[in-house]
Amino acid sequence: MSTNEFDVPGAPSALTPEKSEPTTGPVPRLTKEDQSGPDRISPTGGADGDRRQQGETLTTAQGARLGDTDHSLKAGPRGPVLLQDHHFREKITHFDHERIPERVVHARGAAAHGVFRANGAAENITSAAFLRKDVETPVFVRFSTVLGSRGSADTVRDTRGFATKFYTDEGTFDLVGNNIPVFFIQDAIKFPDIIHAGKPHPDREIPQAQSAHDTFWDFVTLHTEATAHTMWNMSDRGIPRSYRMMEGFGVHTFRLVDGDGKTNLVKFHWKPRLGVHSLVWEEAQIAAGVDPDFHRRDLADAIESGAYPEWTLGVQVFPDTPEQEFEGIDLLDPTKFVPEELAPVQPIGVMTLTSNPTNFFAETEQVAFHPGHLVPGIDVTDDPLLQGRLFSYLDTQLSRLGGPNFGQLPINRPHAPVNDMLRDGMHQTAVHDGVAPYKPNSLDGGCPFTAAPGAGFVDVPVPIESTTKQRTKPSSFDDHFSQARLFYASLSEVEQQHLAAAYSFELGKCYEQPIKERALEVLARVDATLCEQVAASLGLPVPSVDDAESDRPAPSAALSQIGQEWPVEGRNVAVVVDEGTSADSLDAALEALGGHGIVPLVTAPHGGKLALGDSTVTVSRTYDTARSIEFDAVVALTTESDARVARLLDEAFRHGKAIGADQAGAASLSPADREKPGVHVDDDVREVAGRVVELLRSHRVWQR
Repeated sequence: MSTNEFDVPGAPSALTPEKSEPTTGPVPRLTKEDQSGPDRISPTGGADGDRRQQGETLTTAQGARLGDTDHSLKAGPRGPVLLQDHHFREKITHFDHERIPERVVHARGAAAHGVFRANGAAENITSAAFLRKDVETPVFVRFSTVLGSRGSADTVRDTRGFATKFYTDEGTFDLVGNNIPVFFIQDAIKFPDIIHAGKPHPDREIPQAQSAHDTFWDFVTLHTEATAHTMWNMSDRGIPRSYRMMEGFGVHTFRLVDGDGKTNLVKFHWKPRLGVHSLVWEEAQIAAGVDPDFHRRDLADAIESGAYPEWTLGVQVFPDTPEQEFEGIDLLDPTKFVPEELAPVQPIGVMTLTSNPTNFFAETEQVAFHPGHLVPGIDVTDDPLLQGRLFSYLDTQLSRLGGPNFGQLPINRPHAPVNDMLRDGMHQTAVHDGVAPYKPNSLDGGCPFTAAPGAGFVDVPVPIESTTKQRTKPSSFDDHFSQARLFYASLSEVEQQHLAAAYSFELGKCYEQPIKERALEVLARVDATLCEQVAASLGLPVPSVDDAESDRPAPSAALSQIGQEWPVEGRNVAVVVDEGTSADSLDAALEALGGHGIVPLVTAPHGGKLALGDSTVTVSRTYDTARSIEFDAVVALTTESDARVARLLDEAFRHGKAIGADQAGAASLSPADREKPGVHVDDDVREVAGRVVELLRSHRVWQR
């Protein structure tokens, strides 16, 4: 038999290579006829990617059905456990490794799925396909606190993360920002310092999830570029009412590129439809004790009840000039923001969160964000903090998620074709074909080919001036106080009072007097009145500093949370009843509130069902479990006095919440409180509910 009558084994590829490197042609079949791969089975043995648990019978991880999972395999009923008990070893080994390292920062979080719909307004500044008119893109959003561990409380005073993963047709885009537009530091090399300073003291591991301690204030009063962010954090922004009522910022300046290669610089903003609202300090403290999951629960309950949270995504657009400045503000300085009066936020789309995760660990805990996850039309700038994050976030995922293949976890998988030539590594779940994971190649027909010019991601060519390698910063980064002054001057009187109280509390928790004195010197450079108020609380003299604040900046209205009206959909209102409440009155209240998209929560002396004459009503909260913190307003329809109801109404009154009641329910209010603003008493329950709705549009009754 001659050798040309059969194929000689050992060919490295399914293709016969061309002499020169291929540059065009269809993607070839890269498996040889003698090769096959695993069946397309999901991780749980399901077909067509069905990742749910399969069948009704308990099995091992390998699918063997089990008749007993309550007893170890022993040498007799009282004998030692045998090493051969493969079920016990598999079960306990997996349990031993259920936890992965928590995030160093942003460990405490909650998340949701949703959709982003573009309005097309960005088409003239970027070629990003997901920003074209009416394009809908699936998203996954994770909100978080920065300092606390996974077991800390939701309502601590802290910066919040606002990270959004866009699963676009061109690849994954991650917009990883905060609820504060400025950062503590200008250069990523200082990130370990600020986090080490803010974390619990290393000798006692206290205080948890708080900045009210010496090491934090020691750092931020010495490293004064942190002043503006600290000011935001001490304001009401540091204790948001809920994730649904929290603004988001991309923090950094990004570069957008249109189809012709023209560039603009932008800052991203998320504007909540319900407005930007906060807790008052006592509410935050109560919630940390009685419901440390307050924000997590609020987000999940709102989505479950159909009150889908919604944000408008907008951009501030700046010319891409060589100076990369706008109105004297250095756009590469992450401790600076641009007032909206100077550069209005232009809406480019709306994001709606529509469903909760199925599994917290698989989704919320394993989701991996990275500022370097970019798509064509969006590029980074030379912001030194952003430059460091481009390294840090990727490096972090390698440690937390066990290797370089974290992108293959279901929550992280792109919704676009992937052909990356990356191979192997821990937790590799893709099955790659072909023999040539390198470029150039001919054995795989040259595949994969690079994108045609302009069809793929482009690193924008930006001129770099002839310079000298050095550890330094531009002189424009030296201004540490003007934006803190602008922020404070833009707050309403009550917000300024809250901010002074926060500084007084935080510094009052510090042990070392020199740190308190240094903090007062910083405040003297921001605002004299603020410094005087905090000094009086600390019992320390007002310092005299040479460069105390002298100018009074024009306020920016966008920075205050007070003075506007907002939608009421999704707000929670307690409707407090007892056995003597009229079923007709309750029905009227529920109908009037529900008609505005409000979530009424029937609050009664006991759980289960409450009998109201011939009717019954399902109880949502009881007097023993209800506290003012979870309600935006209260409607009291009780007929008997109860100390627990009086406590609820007293808290709601102190926290500036709208209160409505019929004449009987008003008996639980003090006579003086009934005459105060924001308290409406009337036997027409629909009138009471309507008045409460109107008051809710301003969030709180600030006159009180």
